[in-house]
Amino acid sequence: MAMNALLSVSDKTGIVDFAKALHALGIKLLSTGGTAQLLAKEGLPVTEVAEVTQFPEMLDGRVKTLHPKVHGGLLARRELPAHMAALKEHGIDTIDLLVVNLYPFEATVAKAGCTLADAIENIDIGGPAMVRSAAKNWKDVGVITAADQYDAVIAELKAAGKLSNKLRFELSVAAFNRISQYDGAISNYLSSVQFEEEKLSEEYVPARAEFPGQFNEQYVKVQDLRYGENSHQQAAWYRDLAPAAGSLATGVQLQGKELSYNNIADADAAWECVKSFEVPACVIIKHANPCGVAIGANPFEAYSKAFQTDPTSAFGGIIAFNRPVDKAAAEAVSKQFVEVLMAPDFSAEALEIFKSKVNVRLMKIALPENYGSVRNALETKRVGSGLLLQSADNHELALADLKVVTIKQPTPEELNDLLFAWKVAKFVKSNAIVFCKNGMTMGVGAGQMSRLDSARIASIKAEAAKLSLQNTVVASDAFFPFRDGLDVVVDAGATCVAQPGGSMRDQEVIDAANERGVAMVFTGVRHFRH
Repeated sequence: MAMNALLSVSDKTGIVDFAKALHALGIKLLSTGGTAQLLAKEGLPVTEVAEVTQFPEMLDGRVKTLHPKVHGGLLARRELPAHMAALKEHGIDTIDLLVVNLYPFEATVAKAGCTLADAIENIDIGGPAMVRSAAKNWKDVGVITAADQYDAVIAELKAAGKLSNKLRFELSVAAFNRISQYDGAISNYLSSVQFEEEKLSEEYVPARAEFPGQFNEQYVKVQDLRYGENSHQQAAWYRDLAPAAGSLATGVQLQGKELSYNNIADADAAWECVKSFEVPACVIIKHANPCGVAIGANPFEAYSKAFQTDPTSAFGGIIAFNRPVDKAAAEAVSKQFVEVLMAPDFSAEALEIFKSKVNVRLMKIALPENYGSVRNALETKRVGSGLLLQSADNHELALADLKVVTIKQPTPEELNDLLFAWKVAKFVKSNAIVFCKNGMTMGVGAGQMSRLDSARIASIKAEAAKLSLQNTVVASDAFFPFRDGLDVVVDAGATCVAQPGGSMRDQEVIDAANERGVAMVFTGVRHFRH
């Protein structure tokens, strides 16, 4: 018995060649609307669905496939005599392949100035209904919902004259996944609309809440992981449906062991930090905190400076560059134990250097030209039976944002170092204290309950690394609530301080800075990273 294929696609990419291949295999083509017109124009014999249903398309195409002759042909179980008898009684032919992609709802609502009417009109009804019917009856029907599935379908049809159970099931899963994504996008949009009845018209562009009444996220598994944060925990890595360019999820592992849960978490921290710099930079991460950050004329210089900050913590760390790794940088890095090395690219000489270090994970992540502005828009944090959702901390401090609040003025060199220190502090766990000089971290204090302790730890680490904190600048991710925090960093050697300001005791701290003869600037923004 000849197979029947129903084709009804919004996105016509590859559909003509696919239909030609089906026709060449003797498969009868059914279609609707614009798809049918396109196939007929290409000289393919195609039967309009309206001929099958004996019912015309109506309501501007809203009703064309919502018909028993379509859904009966999709849902009938071939192994059940009663089902087949019912089809025969009502003159319904089976549909063996369904090719459907949906109205472009996501693309429509992403456009600036999208009207409510246009959004609603691009909610597909018949398409998802057919997809669900076909996917439910996967044992008998192959449902194709994306152009990248065409080749696999044709290959099996040519080889065996039918689709394998395995492929039909995979296509069914992909179909239900697509419907889930589609419905989630519709829910996100509609539950964000701030409806104003008095403004209702065909031209009405509704205001939308930043956070919808129901929040739906969709992720695709990248890989299962050997274990989670600890060996008794299970874990997997997922990515966004459409990963941002230059993000960790777009990376390619060139060599090394499989990434672990902690590797991925730390690698993300390193990558997000290093790509925030416009000049050549190197970031070394340990336990999600930067333990060394520096800029330089080239990757080698940046790494050499970053490594000096805390060589002890750098052991077994994650290293990221925002420039391709060349021979000089690779030779320097290869002298230490590194878990993951990340960069936009690696020279042939660099790859050769690491070839013998088979356990070192090399990650290549292409950076777009505008990578500074292509970032995650939202951040999530799981809490008991719930989720915290916020806009991502993508704030970038400019020189013009700094407000000098002391008698002493920072020098141009100190201002540059302050901006550098502030950029680093943003990626250090709170409470964060970061000492810097000449585009290099000199001491990093992270994650303490007391800002004083963070400052003391930064000093201890600097001393251990044989680095002097004299004439350094320091960034504090949040304000000093008392003067004691300022006194600690000045005692350590800082001559210039950046902090958000905003404390009830700001004046006390300013007076202390003037008393100690140091410069201080307020940034007007804090960067808590708990």
